[in-house]
Amino acid sequence: MMHSARPEPMDFLAAFSDPEAAARYPDGPRRFVPGFDALHRMAGILLAEHAPPDARVLVLGAGGGLELRALAEAHPGWTFVGVDPAREMLRQAERLLGPLMDRVTLVEGYIDDAPSGPFDAATCLLTLHFLDPAAREDTVRAIHRRLKPDAPFVAAHASFPQDVSRSRWLARYEAFAVASGADRDQAARARVAVEAHLHTLAPEADAVVLRAGGFRAVELFFAAFTWRGWIGRA
Repeated sequence: MMHSARPEPMDFLAAFSDPEAAARYPDGPRRFVPGFDALHRMAGILLAEHAPPDARVLVLGAGGGLELRALAEAHPGWTFVGVDPAREMLRQAERLLGPLMDRVTLVEGYIDDAPSGPFDAATCLLTLHFLDPAAREDTVRAIHRRLKPDAPFVAAHASFPQDVSRSRWLARYEAFAVASGADRDQAARARVAVEAHLHTLAPEADAVVLRAGGFRAVELFFAAFTWRGWIGRA
């Protein structure tokens, strides 16, 4: 029996559903994710190695619109379907994208609500860590089903050692946010939330999930403190 690809109820979705939080979102990732803008550029480069100039791209976890904007600006021939469960985040994406919305369709929901494709490429950035391992594998498999053979898939999310060094990595996560301009209390609260609620795996376990979900040629391309990114092929 397939596990649901829908995450467990948690405060993260409630926060993303708050209009004020959604409006502030564009400033957040850059303070907590080292190399955030470079991650988007690298994702576009990796997808373009195998996606055609007129690619149709699935973006799971598209709320906020930051990766959609980066990919759309870098690849003017691509069109996108962006999926996210938080309505306010999708509204924020619409505002951020402006005229680029001509090439974007937004879907409120989870991977099960996405069109069946087939798509030429897919991304899932800063999203899979909200899912437990079983739901994560189901989601990856559902993305795989929606891709054309050999299509590229880029995933990036919180992934770091889960052994005795775990607390040290979380301290580095908090310290980077403070060094990048985040309020100290906000950074401390974020660390507590990550430690208590995110389903973080070790990078090796994350790669196993991607392979179990059907992807081959899985390669690590991004590693920055508590974050990792992979490219795989359907």
